[in-house]
Amino acid sequence: MKVLITGGAGFIGKNFALRCAEEKINFNVVDRDVNAVCDLRNLLHGRNYTNPQCICADTSEILEDVAEGVYDIVVHLAAVPRVPYSIEHPVETTNENIVKVVELLDACVKGKVKRFVFASSSSVYGNSEVLPVEEDFDLNPISPYALQKKTAEEFCRLYANLYDLDTVCLRLFTVFGPLQTGESPYATVICAWLDAVKEGRDIILYGDGTQSRDFCYIDNVTDALIKASTYEGEFLGEAYNISCGETTSCSSILDWFKNKYGLNSAYIQKLPRRIGDVDTTYGSIDKAKQHFQYEPKVNVWDGLDKTAEWYMNH
Repeated sequence: MKVLITGGAGFIGKNFALRCAEEKINFNVVDRDVNAVCDLRNLLHGRNYTNPQCICADTSEILEDVAEGVYDIVVHLAAVPRVPYSIEHPVETTNENIVKVVELLDACVKGKVKRFVFASSSSVYGNSEVLPVEEDFDLNPISPYALQKKTAEEFCRLYANLYDLDTVCLRLFTVFGPLQTGESPYATVICAWLDAVKEGRDIILYGDGTQSRDFCYIDNVTDALIKASTYEGEFLGEAYNISCGETTSCSSILDWFKNKYGLNSAYIQKLPRRIGDVDTTYGSIDKAKQHFQYEPKVNVWDGLDKTAEWYMNH
């Protein structure tokens, strides 16, 4: 089996590539971020006997290899992420998050790829009145990013039904952990706050802190990606929640920071809630447990400890 990881030098991609190296899986990575690709090469050095290629290129530039049957599994992590950016740049992000997915799906059909694993998002649910959300709930995207993920999921199902390409959509909830950068304005709250503490900046709290997230530690996600890639059955375009199966308020995460680092209100800057952010994310993981034995092994608080330890030492 040979795996292609698109967006493989991003936060989730790097962690997944390192996991594939540990599992001795034969894989290549493609990512257009030159610095991130160099960083990944250094991280992978000496870890895998298969000597994976880390290709610095846009996904569109490797379509020919996919269409020629070089790969058995394609794990598509490449995207322009984050809700606020998609609101500011709807045309650009639609091309990246829909059109390029379809191009890659089409190349997979031509190359007789066995499975296409798509990294979707919990944002497709919008503000659900019933929690935890289950995969058969009505989807209500409230941002371009969420709508793009929903549309890409529909293309995955279409290609499964129409072109006999086995596809699976993993709806990732709020993923955090080592190797995630915190300086970006679109960073997840945990790593953004860790970065602020490390650099001596104020913590920024958007809203009143009552909003909550189903925070999912990165090791749980890489485990789900491995299980989805190596599953011996068929998925046929199905979608699965990948989360911890619990929700945690931003205010309780903030309390952890206050206790851990001795912060008081002078270090916390409150700003209005960001447009397009949902109130609560909380996913049922029963379907993923039953179908391919996904089971989160690290809860949010243990993951927070692990992330803080890594962050403050790098």
